[in-house]
Amino acid sequence: MGLLAAGAWWWGRTGASDALQYRTAPLSRGTLQAAVAASGAVNPVSQVSVGTQVSGQIRDLLVDFNSEVKAGQLLAQIDPETFEYRVRSAQADVDAARAAVLTAQANQIAAQTQVSRAQVDLDEARRDFDRKQSLVEKQFIAQSEADKARALVNTSTEALKAVQAQVGVAQAQVKTAQANVAQREAALAQARVDLARTRITSPVDGIVIKRAIERGQTVASSLQAPELFVIAKNLSDMQVDAAIDESDVGRLKAGQKASFTVDAFPGQTFEGEVRQVRKAAQNVANVVTYVAVVRFSNVGDRLLPGMTANVRIVTDQRDNVLKVPSAALRMRIATPLPPADAPTTPNQRQAPAARADSARVASNGRLYVLGADGKPQSLGVRVGISDGSHTELLLAPENPLAATLKEGTEVIVGSKASGTVPTGGGARSSAAHVRPPF
Repeated sequence: MGLLAAGAWWWGRTGASDALQYRTAPLSRGTLQAAVAASGAVNPVSQVSVGTQVSGQIRDLLVDFNSEVKAGQLLAQIDPETFEYRVRSAQADVDAARAAVLTAQANQIAAQTQVSRAQVDLDEARRDFDRKQSLVEKQFIAQSEADKARALVNTSTEALKAVQAQVGVAQAQVKTAQANVAQREAALAQARVDLARTRITSPVDGIVIKRAIERGQTVASSLQAPELFVIAKNLSDMQVDAAIDESDVGRLKAGQKASFTVDAFPGQTFEGEVRQVRKAAQNVANVVTYVAVVRFSNVGDRLLPGMTANVRIVTDQRDNVLKVPSAALRMRIATPLPPADAPTTPNQRQAPAARADSARVASNGRLYVLGADGKPQSLGVRVGISDGSHTELLLAPENPLAATLKEGTEVIVGSKASGTVPTGGGARSSAAHVRPPF
């Protein structure tokens, strides 16, 4: 029984000793980058969807995938027979309308001739009346003869007005016929435009990256033009459309450096630059994202449209800063321990330089170091940016902790006895700001 008691005492001492052992890592100095990680698709900077505005059957197909084309080059031909007949019909309508104009103009000339004749008759009637009125005054003829001459003048006047009205009608008919010609010519122009649209041509210089039709296929144009081809204007100048989480979009701006990888070229990193952060939100399954456009030069046309890119955008960089392992900031010790002799807490008054440091920090933090007695001591600190594995430690020279926390100082990052990952898990894979759970 005594032997068992001694064994239990020795085992308990060993377990207790193991429980008091911690894994530590040193503080270091160097460059620290805060970044945003996202994924996106490689796309041409400029691509054009080529459709059709008329319906019909594809008679000729002249290009295929990866065909290099020039602006104005014929890509496909819709059977033009129906449209050619429409042009002929519209041309016949124009010819008929022009003939109607000639007929109306002839009627106008005839009416004007009638006016001239009526004017001559009126003038003759007036001379006859004047002559007979003079003879009546000399009593050579009876008054009834003068009255007949006066009636003839009145009749001739009315006849002149009638033929003048007919001239106005003829002029209106000419204008109507001319307007009809303009209308028929417009219909002819529309028919010719539709005929020309049976020729599907390239609007830009580029390369065909999509072909959605086959020879003999019938395409129907209704409210929306069907997509026949997609032409990339230039595969040497491309971009990545990256989906940025709404929690990270506030740190992005145009001009920031970016890098990305694609599965087609493992181990290779491609460099680019943020050209635009689009303000249009995309909500998919209640996840709100924004599109960041990363432009890059596709040397040798190695990257192809549609490739998935894993993007890393550098949002901030600090040189020669004191870095602490992020695992140390997530470390928690179950038993409450008294703080160090001179910890910095929010209630303590900071020196001017310390207040300047606090203006650019992300949050407060807490570290544990081993004291002279081998027991952990807690230190309240302020932290800045993080790359996921390391976090910037902000200490002004006047801060009392500056003498304790310096390059090479060992801080607790875990427990040797348990061998488990400290509270909060390991370093995050995304290189965003790490906010310790304080």
